[in-house]
This record gives sequence, structure tokens and C-alpha cells, in this order.
Amino acid sequence: MPKDNDALWFSKEVHPHGGQLKCYLKGHFPAVRDVDDVVQESFLRLWKARTVRPIHSAKAFLFKVARHVALDLIRRERISPVFSAGDLSSLSVIEERPDAAEALTEREIISLLGDAVVALPARTRAIIILHKFQGLSQVEVARQFGLTAKAVEHQVARGVQLCEKYLRARGYDFL
Repeated sequence: MPKDNDALWFSKEVHPHGGQLKCYLKGHFPAVRDVDDVVQESFLRLWKARTVRPIHSAKAFLFKVARHVALDLIRRERISPVFSAGDLSSLSVIEERPDAAEALTEREIISLLGDAVVALPARTRAIIILHKFQGLSQVEVARQFGLTAKAVEHQVARGVQLCEKYLRARGYDFL
């Protein structure tokens, strides 16, 4: 595709959503200090992604990318915050439970993993559920399906690979 078409596509399909994206980020991710950086990084990632595959909904893709960028920034801040605490004895006890952004991300991943399992072929899905989620051994699963333990092992490995592929295709590269 010629570069002029890319620039035209970007100016018509992506850039007009910049203001709305800033408002979304400010409302949903108040911990992000520089929303403009998140928007620019999101534009860049969307531009790069379009060179690899077609993007059917630029706005949806842009907002999804921005959400991931913002969550990554928040996680990075939590791991290595840049602030001076001064006298630590004056600070209150730290709460151990995850905050709203962390809990939302965890729920999204669990939901997406559920979608990945549902997308598996029927027999592979049943084997994964029995072995990974219900804790049956490969031998027990093999008996139920009239298979060898080696065949169950193969199906489990295949199911895990397909789930990983499903998650990676949706931007989760943590496996």
C-alpha cells in the first residue's frame, strides 16, 4: 500500500479520535501522569500494527492499545515508582490487595483465557478442562476418552499452544 494512502488513512481514521482518547485515558487512568505520551505511543503502535495486518476498526484498536499502554505504565510505576517518600515511619500500613486497574486487568485476562478455551476444538477443550481445571491426571482423562496417556499429553500441549496463540493475537504476550 503506498505511503500516501497510509497517511490519508491515519489522518481520517485514527487521528480524529485523539481528543476522545485523551478524555478516556484521563477518566479511566488518573494515575497516568502524561496522557499525551500514551496517546502518541498508541498512535505509533497502531501504525506499526497496520503494516503487519489490516485493522478493521481503527478506533477500537486504538483504544485497546492505549489501555494496554496505560496499564503497562501503571505497572512499571508500581514496580519502580519515582518519588521521594521521606520519613517512612510516618506512612500508614500498605494495603496488599490489588487496586482497581490491576483487578480489571486480571479479570480481563481471565475472561480472555475463558474465551481462548471456548475457542478450542471440542475434544481438546474437554481434555484441557478435565486436566488443567478439574485436576484429573492424564491417565484418568485418557480412560474417559479411550485414549492413551501420550495422546492426552499431546492434546493438552496442543490446547495450551492454541490458547497462547489466541492470547498473543489479542495483545497479551506474557506467557
